[in-house]
Amino acid sequence: MRALVYHGPGKKSWDEVPDPRITDPTDIIVKVDTTTICGTDLHILKGDVPAVTEGRILGHEGVGTVTEVGDAVSTIKVGDRVIISCISACGACSYCHQGLYAHCLADEGASGIGWIFGHLIDGTQAEYVRVPFADNSVYKVPEGVSDEAAVMLSDILPTGFEIGVRYGRVEPGDVVAVIGAGPVGLAAMMTAGLYGAARIIAVDLDENRLEQAKSFGATDSVNSGDADWVEKVMAMTDGLGVDVAIEAVGIPATFEACTRIVRPGGSIANVGVHGKPVELPLDEMWIKDIAITMGLVSTSTTPMLLKLVAQQKLPAENFATHRFTFDEVMDAYDTFSRAAETKALKVVISG
Repeated sequence: MRALVYHGPGKKSWDEVPDPRITDPTDIIVKVDTTTICGTDLHILKGDVPAVTEGRILGHEGVGTVTEVGDAVSTIKVGDRVIISCISACGACSYCHQGLYAHCLADEGASGIGWIFGHLIDGTQAEYVRVPFADNSVYKVPEGVSDEAAVMLSDILPTGFEIGVRYGRVEPGDVVAVIGAGPVGLAAMMTAGLYGAARIIAVDLDENRLEQAKSFGATDSVNSGDADWVEKVMAMTDGLGVDVAIEAVGIPATFEACTRIVRPGGSIANVGVHGKPVELPLDEMWIKDIAITMGLVSTSTTPMLLKLVAQQKLPAENFATHRFTFDEVMDAYDTFSRAAETKALKVVISG
């Protein structure tokens, strides 16, 4: 089969590789019909995730058709169309029993890390993929849900909702600022309304993304390149600051920006993947009663979000802006890596 293979920082290629095989009775093999590229893949290519070794097939999002089923799999059969979750869950360990699949203790990949696709084992940017713990790690796609909508449930929608909205403790009537109007930031905006946010402020440097944010749930937008951007945000909050500031980029400047606009008693929810340390001004913040959360998505809310997508309550397909075939995957990476220029949100790669 063909797959997108990582060859060290800055190096990748679309290679001929061996087909995956079932190695454990809880495995399935999925023919990948649709996959996509995540900002985390770009972090890997920059060398920000050293656990990813040369020769690894990248990708942790996908929708496909089951072609082979291990002997211990009970809920999935050949021919099923499934969402491949970015997080694998054995379903039996103490963390899985808590719904904290991100820290599954099974020894597939590494104990305590649920994100294994395209990280610790071969991923989904390939024609076929082996999926461990299939009964707990894939979700059947309902009739009427397109591949383009379903693939957004592999990662970005549950990430934006769980780590941004839920961890940020969004409540009815809150003012929420999302710093970073990329796909995950937009997913947080789209799902903040589920918890009754009264005002959702998109903050970004890119005017195109700020404009797009309005169709994903943002009520207001502020360009953080403006000298008075903080004052503009504060003016929308009676000068108090936002109730919840969601960081959705993963660089020190955007986390620091959250600390400048959150009100006393508010929350900062860090969603971005950081490759460098961030300075935390505790000498200024300790007195403000601010909660700071962070985490890796567990995808425990995927079934609920899938119901909302199936009922057309969440227009997940709107994230797809560019479409490629598998043989055009290198072009897809080029387009996604130049998102400010190409206006790409999610690139959809289909067989």
